[in-house]
Amino acid sequence: MRFRHLGRSGLMVSEISYGNWITHGSQVEEDAAKECVRAALDEGITTFDTADVYAGTRAEEVLGRALKGVRRESLEIFTKVYWPTGAGPNDRGLSRKHITESVNGSLRRLQTDYVDLYQAHRYDYETPLEETLKTFDDLVRQGKVLYVGVSEWKASQIAEALRIADEMGFDRLVSNQPQYSMLWRVIEAEVVPLCEKEGVGQIVWSPIAQGVLTGKYLPGQPPPAGSRATDPTGSGFISRMMNDDLLAKVQELKPIAADLGLTMAQLAVAWVLQNPNVSSAIVGATRPEQVRDNVKAAGVKLDADVMARIDEVIGSVAVRDPSLTESPSGRP
Repeated sequence: MRFRHLGRSGLMVSEISYGNWITHGSQVEEDAAKECVRAALDEGITTFDTADVYAGTRAEEVLGRALKGVRRESLEIFTKVYWPTGAGPNDRGLSRKHITESVNGSLRRLQTDYVDLYQAHRYDYETPLEETLKTFDDLVRQGKVLYVGVSEWKASQIAEALRIADEMGFDRLVSNQPQYSMLWRVIEAEVVPLCEKEGVGQIVWSPIAQGVLTGKYLPGQPPPAGSRATDPTGSGFISRMMNDDLLAKVQELKPIAADLGLTMAQLAVAWVLQNPNVSSAIVGATRPEQVRDNVKAAGVKLDADVMARIDEVIGSVAVRDPSLTESPSGRP
């Protein structure tokens, strides 16, 4: 495993992070989830990403139990706040009340005294940004949170948060968690240039495009039984990518991966790690062997000719529109 700084902070994170968005507490049984976490630890992954909303808070509980007994100082545990975790009007958003109650709930479920990174899961248009950032800063002062970040924020929103933090003396954002892959490149136009300038690192999710970039989905054929495209919790998210033109382009990546001695999944993860603004790529898994396969992308260097070949094959079907910074089809 290789490690990188999270943005311009002093925190080191594993190049490959383990995430449990639609697996723990919903898609796979707890024993299988624990096996995947053990495989991640065995392979040198130290960074684990979750959120209070995943599986209705159950994902945090499963992760907490899976990591119990592991030396806390050897881990970086990330979670998030924003989406509804209850039926009440204050059980959502980025108000002081919801953030304070949510972080306490997350710490309890994760069985830890602090989280290494606490992230605003989306931008809250109904709460003053100053209120959110002051609450985040208070959590840092209380020792419940070490660093703060955001997920799926636009460049303008990140810039405004950094301006307020600098003016008010609050802890600055150190990270953004966007969707990013060969097929979804919307952060490259505006978010990445701003974040490179400001020292904000990207913790990217869906580098394998929810399995599409593994090549297992074939044009003109139904999805394999048991795949994410057939699962009610995942199929809606990847439906926009299940078209024959795109799937045919993905198949053309196979010889590139083969020439490098990589699987398609490893090539996809390695591709996002070529971006110097990416601090870590999040991978999920339903089986331990998926974890073991994906971690082999750590440290892989793709030369300029390989990157050009990939872009020639798949660049024409990649989504690049900056107005889609917040991906419309899921909430990772």
